[in-house]
Order: sequence, then C-alpha cells, then structure tokens
Amino acid sequence: MPVDAPAQSAMGTRGVLFSPPAGQAGPAGAPPVARYMSETGVRFTFDRSQGLPLIKFDRSPEVWVLRPQPAPRGDILYLNDLGEPILRASRTGGLTVFTTDRPDGLAVALSGGGGALRMTALGPQQLLERLALASTRATRAARRLIPFEADASPASSALTADAAMVAAEAIIRMTRLPDGRLVLGAVERVRLVEGRQARADLRQGVIEITVAPGQGMSGRPSSDRILAAAGIR
Repeated sequence: MPVDAPAQSAMGTRGVLFSPPAGQAGPAGAPPVARYMSETGVRFTFDRSQGLPLIKFDRSPEVWVLRPQPAPRGDILYLNDLGEPILRASRTGGLTVFTTDRPDGLAVALSGGGGALRMTALGPQQLLERLALASTRATRAARRLIPFEADASPASSALTADAAMVAAEAIIRMTRLPDGRLVLGAVERVRLVEGRQARADLRQGVIEITVAPGQGMSGRPSSDRILAAAGIR
C-alpha cells in the first residue's frame, strides 16, 4: 500500500450499532472540507460536506468513502468499505491517520481549507478516454496489456470512470505486494458493469467491478476491496 494510503489497524470496531450523522462527525472546529498534514509529510483532503465523508491522499488518485462509527472515549472512527479504520477523530478535536508505515496511527494537523471531492458528469467519448487511461496505467504497471471494458449508461458513466481509475490503482498496488504479481499474472482484463450493490470479483482471469448508480462514490468498491477480492490482502 502506498505511504499515503490507509492500512489496517488493530483497533477493534465490532459491535458498533449506529453511526453519527456525517455532518456532525469530525474534528472540532474544522471546516467541512479541509486539508491535513503530518510531520512526516502525509497530506490529504478530508471532505465532510456531502453524504458520507471522503478522503483523498495527495499521492494517490483514489477517493476513499468513509463510514463514521463511534469509538471508546467519545472518539469517532472512519472506516473503509472493508471495515478497516483510516482516520480517528478524538473527542478533544485531534485527528489520527493510519498509513502503511504507521499502522498504529499518525497525528495530523489542519493545514487549511480545500475543495470538495466530487465526480463530474461524462459523455461517452470522455468515458472511453478514462477507460483508455486506466488501461494504460494498469498496462504500464503489469508490463503487459490489461484492457478495460465497460457496460455503462449515462447515469453510471461518471461512477464507471471513477471505478476504472480505482481498479487501475488496485492493479498498481498488486505489483508492490509480495504475492501480487503472481495473482496479477492470471488477470487478463478488467470489466465494469452496473448492478444493485458495489462489488469486486476475480473470476477466470477477469476482474469484474460492479457499480451501483445513484449511490455516489460509495457505489463502487475501493482498491482495498478489489485486492481483497483477488485474495492478496
């Protein structure tokens, strides 16, 4: 996992039965969209302005969809779609980020405001261009052709394009993991389809990504979930 990407922490979150409203969850006094940084150079944008909270690390193109859950001592944990913590906001206003090199947590400080993390509407040609770009990134990482194909509608084009870039990021991450290249050797292509729930599957050499239009960025799997579907997490 990249330095600025989230990693699994030992903090337990099972047994939590409710989530605080997204608009109320976050560091005290921070604007809804803000930038943070650590002393070691980890930088990211944390967006609590729309639906579920979002985070984007400066060194990665992926936007992570977070789910706030209450934690001991009045803290709030922000989890990815595998239930792993990415951020922890303390009751006193401090914020901790979990990264690969610091899975035990790294304190960060507010560094200023930021722009909201949003998807933009895409036409058919723009979607094809995004698929081509995702294929190029995955192909370069795998050192062989990894074609991307999609069955998308106008309602899902933006989400499908975003999911394609996330899938490319997952393939790039595969090349950095101990067993990743072995798994990647069996991957022939990436296919994106519409469905009721976000999913990631690896079957017969095809990484199939299911997107759920209407659910925003939470309607597609994260790169963590794609790696988990490939059995290398």
